[in-house]
Amino acid sequence: MSKSVLELTPVEAVACCSPVTREPLSSEAAERIAPLLKAVADPVRLRLLSLVASHADGEACVCDLNDAFDLSQPTVSHHLKQLHEAGLLDREKRGVWVYYRVNPTALADLAALLGGVTT
Repeated sequence: MSKSVLELTPVEAVACCSPVTREPLSSEAAERIAPLLKAVADPVRLRLLSLVASHADGEACVCDLNDAFDLSQPTVSHHLKQLHEAGLLDREKRGVWVYYRVNPTALADLAALLGGVTT
Protein backbone atom coordinates (compact mmCIF):
# COMPACT_ATOMS: atom_id res chain seq x y z
CA MET A 1 0.00 0.00 0.00
CA SER A 2 1.54 3.33 -0.99
CA LYS A 3 1.31 6.45 1.10
CA SER A 4 0.19 9.81 -0.19
CA VAL A 5 2.51 12.77 0.34
CA LEU A 6 0.24 13.96 3.16
CA GLU A 7 0.74 10.68 5.04
CA LEU A 8 4.54 10.73 4.90
CA THR A 9 6.75 11.60 7.84
CA PRO A 10 9.02 14.63 7.28
CA VAL A 11 11.93 12.31 6.53
CA GLU A 12 9.90 10.27 4.02
CA ALA A 13 8.60 13.45 2.42
CA VAL A 14 12.16 14.65 1.84
CA ALA A 15 13.18 11.27 0.39
CA CYS A 16 10.41 11.32 -2.18
CA CYS A 17 10.96 14.85 -3.41
CA SER A 18 13.35 16.14 -6.04
CA PRO A 19 15.94 18.72 -5.06
CA VAL A 20 14.44 22.19 -4.86
CA THR A 21 16.54 23.31 -7.83
CA ARG A 22 14.90 20.83 -10.24
CA GLU A 23 11.25 21.58 -9.61
CA PRO A 24 9.17 23.51 -7.10
CA LEU A 25 7.94 21.62 -4.05
CA SER A 26 4.22 21.10 -3.78
CA SER A 27 2.55 22.87 -0.90
CA GLU A 28 1.85 19.48 0.70
CA ALA A 29 5.49 18.39 0.47
CA ALA A 30 6.67 21.74 1.84
CA GLU A 31 4.34 21.37 4.82
CA ARG A 32 5.72 17.89 5.54
CA ILE A 33 9.37 18.89 5.15
CA ALA A 34 9.19 22.17 7.11
CA PRO A 35 9.29 20.47 10.57
CA LEU A 36 12.55 18.77 9.63
CA LEU A 37 14.10 22.05 8.54
CA LYS A 38 12.64 23.82 11.56
CA ALA A 39 14.30 21.27 13.82
CA VAL A 40 17.76 22.06 12.46
CA ALA A 41 17.11 25.82 12.24
CA ASP A 42 17.66 26.23 15.98
CA PRO A 43 21.37 26.73 16.83
CA VAL A 44 21.19 24.51 19.93
CA ARG A 45 19.55 21.67 18.00
CA LEU A 46 21.95 22.01 15.09
CA ARG A 47 24.86 21.82 17.50
CA LEU A 48 23.31 18.86 19.35
CA LEU A 49 22.91 17.02 16.05
CA SER A 50 26.58 17.64 15.30
CA LEU A 51 27.69 16.61 18.79
CA VAL A 52 25.74 13.35 18.65
CA ALA A 53 27.01 12.56 15.14
CA SER A 54 30.64 13.19 16.09
CA HIS A 55 30.47 11.48 19.51
CA ALA A 56 32.30 8.21 20.12
CA ASP A 57 30.45 5.34 18.42
CA GLY A 58 28.05 7.89 16.89
CA GLU A 59 25.77 7.95 19.90
CA ALA A 60 25.46 10.03 23.03
CA CYS A 61 23.44 10.25 26.20
CA VAL A 62 22.04 13.56 27.40
CA CYS A 63 24.52 13.22 30.29
CA ASP A 64 27.32 13.37 27.69
CA LEU A 65 25.94 16.54 26.11
CA ASN A 66 24.98 18.78 29.03
CA ASP A 67 28.44 20.25 29.59
CA ALA A 68 28.58 21.62 26.04
CA PHE A 69 25.74 24.05 26.82
CA ASP A 70 24.88 26.63 29.41
CA LEU A 71 21.41 25.09 29.60
CA SER A 72 19.60 22.90 32.09
CA GLN A 73 19.38 19.15 31.48
CA PRO A 74 15.61 19.35 30.87
CA THR A 75 16.18 22.00 28.19
CA VAL A 76 18.81 19.88 26.45
CA SER A 77 16.45 16.89 26.66
CA HIS A 78 13.67 18.99 25.13
CA HIS A 79 15.87 19.88 22.15
CA LEU A 80 16.87 16.23 21.73
CA LYS A 81 13.19 15.28 21.78
CA GLN A 82 12.49 17.82 19.01
CA LEU A 83 15.26 16.31 16.87
CA HIS A 84 13.90 12.82 17.53
CA GLU A 85 10.32 13.78 16.67
CA ALA A 86 11.54 15.34 13.41
CA GLY A 87 13.20 12.03 12.53
CA LEU A 88 16.78 13.29 12.71
CA LEU A 89 17.74 11.30 15.81
CA ASP A 90 16.94 7.75 16.82
CA ARG A 91 16.84 6.96 20.51
CA GLU A 92 17.12 3.92 22.73
CA LYS A 93 16.43 3.74 26.45
CA ARG A 94 19.00 1.83 28.49
CA GLY A 95 18.17 1.71 32.16
CA VAL A 96 17.49 5.28 33.28
CA TRP A 97 19.36 6.88 30.36
CA VAL A 98 18.28 7.56 26.80
CA TYR A 99 20.96 7.31 24.10
CA TYR A 100 20.65 9.21 20.84
CA ARG A 101 22.07 8.33 17.44
CA VAL A 102 21.83 10.31 14.21
CA ASN A 103 19.47 8.84 11.64
CA PRO A 104 21.81 8.70 8.62
CA THR A 105 18.92 8.29 6.19
CA ALA A 106 17.33 11.51 7.43
CA LEU A 107 20.57 13.44 6.96
CA ALA A 108 21.11 11.98 3.51
CA ASP A 109 17.54 12.81 2.53
CA LEU A 110 17.91 16.35 3.80
CA ALA A 111 21.13 16.74 1.81
CA ALA A 112 19.41 15.31 -1.27
CA LEU A 113 16.57 17.83 -0.97
CA LEU A 114 19.07 20.67 -1.05
CA GLY A 115 21.36 18.88 -3.52
CA GLY A 116 22.39 20.67 -6.64
CA VAL A 117 22.28 24.12 -5.07
CA THR A 118 25.10 26.18 -6.49
CA THR A 119 26.35 29.63 -5.70
